[in-house]
Amino acid sequence: MVKWLDILLRLFRQVQAAQRERDGIAKKTTKRADRRTEHVDDRVRISYSPEADGDADPGEVVWAWVPFREDANRGKDRPVVIVGRTGDDWAGVPLTSKNKGRNDHVPVGSGGWDPKGRPSWAKVDRLLRLDDGDVRREGSALDRDRFDDVVGNLRKYHDVTP
Repeated sequence: MVKWLDILLRLFRQVQAAQRERDGIAKKTTKRADRRTEHVDDRVRISYSPEADGDADPGEVVWAWVPFREDANRGKDRPVVIVGRTGDDWAGVPLTSKNKGRNDHVPVGSGGWDPKGRPSWAKVDRLLRLDDGDVRREGSALDRDRFDDVVGNLRKYHDVTP
């Protein structure tokens, strides 16, 4: 009887741990063994060409798994503004709904990427490389002025070209 209780207790703890690893909005685990999303080290070619076709395009906000700064093996699904290309991959800037009043957080307003309609900020100090398989879904497009504001601030932190 004690052996079965130990097994049930271990199973219960594993389920609890798995629940703590889940993203509340996307309902996906926050660990990712086959992480592909990484920080961009190469030059990025900026462009703006959103097209509502279900595929990622520069100027659009898409959803992708983004690693945490503290531990690249952990992260969560979050909206990302696609700003251009680096090699054959997409380059993007993650969004946050938390305004921390930092210079590296650029306001982009609200849009279809957030089901709650909260205002968002682009974290221009982080530039990510994503391949097509990293992109989960298309959220919506930023208007050109907001996109240009994100890119203008991005240039303060990264090597990007028009």
